[in-house]
Amino acid sequence: MIDARKLLDQFLGSQVPGMQGTVKDKATQAINLARDNPMATSAIAGVLLGTKTGRQIAGNALTLGGLAAIAGLGYQAYKNYRDGNQPQPSPESAPQAQPQFLPPPTDSGFSTAPAATSNDFTLSLVRAMIAAARADGHIDDTERQRILGKVQEAGVGSEAEAFFQRELANPVDLDAIVAAAQTEEQRVQVYTASRLAIEPDSRAERGYLDLLAGRLGLADALVDHIEATVAGAKVQL
Repeated sequence: MIDARKLLDQFLGSQVPGMQGTVKDKATQAINLARDNPMATSAIAGVLLGTKTGRQIAGNALTLGGLAAIAGLGYQAYKNYRDGNQPQPSPESAPQAQPQFLPPPTDSGFSTAPAATSNDFTLSLVRAMIAAARADGHIDDTERQRILGKVQEAGVGSEAEAFFQRELANPVDLDAIVAAAQTEEQRVQVYTASRLAIEPDSRAERGYLDLLAGRLGLADALVDHIEATVAGAKVQL
C-alpha cells in the first residue's frame, strides 16, 4: 500500500536530501540542486511544478511534515474564519515576517493522528495537488514522460509510480477529489492543498480554484481566509 503521508512529504518538498539550514535556505538550495544535479533530489513537487510558482513555503511549515502543514494551515484559516477575524495580510505587506505555524489540535477535525486521518484521504490530498498543477494545461505528453522519469528516480516505489502514471494520464476526476472530503474540515484541507500547489496567476488556474471551492461548498469568506493564510506561508524565491 502507498504510504500517503511519506508521499505527501515528498510532494511538498520537505524531504530533499543533502540540504541543511532554514526552510528559506532549503528553498534556494533545492532550486540549485535540481538545476545542477536533478538526479539528487526526491522532491516530487520540484519535479512536477518546477519553480513555476516562484514561491516556496516559508517559516516552519514544512518541518511539521506535509500532512501537518496542510492541516495546520487549514486549521488556522478555519479558526480565523469562525472567530470572525479579518483574513491575514499577505507576506508582501509584512516582508520581514517569518510565519510560524503549529500543528492542528488533536481534538479538532483537522487532527493528523492516524486514527483520525486515513491513508486514503491523505492520498486524495496528493491527488488534489496534482489536479491543481494540471489546471493550466502545461503538462503535455513530453512533460508527462519527463515527470514520470523523475518520479522513478525519486524511488517512491512501484505502487506510487503507478499512482502518478494514472493521475497524469487520465482526466482530472474532480468528482472523486470532492467526494473524498467527508467533513467541512477535510474540504478545507483539500482546498488548502490545492492552493499550496500553485500560484493562480493564470485565468485557468484561478478558474479551477474557484470551481473547486464551489464544488466543495466553501463559503466565500472562508476561501478568502485560506487564500490569505496560504499566501502568508509563502516567500518569493
